[in-house]
Amino acid sequence: MKLSQFKFNLPESLVANNPAEQRDEARLMVLHKDSGKIEHKIFKDVLGYFDDKDVMILNNTKVFPARLYGNKEKTGATIEVFLLRELNKELRLWDVLVDPARKIRVGNKLYFGDDDLLVAEVVDNTTSRGRTIRFLFEGTDEEFRKNVEILGETPLPKYIKRKATAEDKERYQTIFAKHEGAVAAPTAGLHFSRELMKRLELKGVEFAEVTLHVGLGTFRTVEVEDLTKHKMDSEQFIIEPKDANIVNKALEDKRKICAVGTTSMRAIESAVSANRTLKAANDWTSKFIFPPYDFSIANSMITNFHTPESTLLMMVSAFGGYENVMNAYEVAVKEKYKFYSYGDAMLII
Repeated sequence: MKLSQFKFNLPESLVANNPAEQRDEARLMVLHKDSGKIEHKIFKDVLGYFDDKDVMILNNTKVFPARLYGNKEKTGATIEVFLLRELNKELRLWDVLVDPARKIRVGNKLYFGDDDLLVAEVVDNTTSRGRTIRFLFEGTDEEFRKNVEILGETPLPKYIKRKATAEDKERYQTIFAKHEGAVAAPTAGLHFSRELMKRLELKGVEFAEVTLHVGLGTFRTVEVEDLTKHKMDSEQFIIEPKDANIVNKALEDKRKICAVGTTSMRAIESAVSANRTLKAANDWTSKFIFPPYDFSIANSMITNFHTPESTLLMMVSAFGGYENVMNAYEVAVKEKYKFYSYGDAMLII
């Protein structure tokens, strides 16, 4: 398939700048993949589509406050440093993006916080905006992380045209987030409230968890018309044996298995055994899913509405059927559904 086949007109007013007032009261479009039928619901209605022994697969990654603002030594220029991932815990080496990049060279020192709570030195150039920095910090790892928490800002995507607030700290995080490592939230999971999880549990729905640490590559634009030539960024994922067992039991019993979000789907499709069951894993994936694609594990999916020409839209089209999904998106625009991280949800069943 070609990149241009995933173009559609998305008015800027439909990109959500704020979350729904209540997590589980965002709108929900239900797309039946066999018939293409569409229903309009609210998210908590998801309860009506799942039964005893069905399984939902959740991504329990936790977003950390990855956006820091510091000052360059001597000039005092303000620099944005976006923490991508920790390379070495002992040496406190981090892979980061800097802005404005042209001002930041190897050897420069950067100071963070009014009383220089953290100081870092640039030790390498990795890409035009990428740098490796080392934090010069003598305290414990716990103290270091506490300082990052104090200084860091919730890493809202750039298309959200406002500053991050205290509310974002809670709302740009799923209620089941456990393992820190993501620089973007697995957004389909943001719609689950504690009440809804409880009601699903009471109905007998089981939850399996996977961890996929979402990187900034999730927002990277595709720049090639021929999709087979696009390379995805690598992301770390972990699937524990107990969670693989829950999913495999449901597979065996022919239950509904719902991947909550493109990140959960990417993780499970990266860990399929030769006999098409889910295996435990601790690995990195650069899997790119676009139509046509034969899915092995999940038979339903919850996802948000994605932007034109994004790899996320391509995966969803592979799962729900290209014509079905592009038609559903046309309906979503007409019905003024909200798009992207803080937007509304879609259940493909």
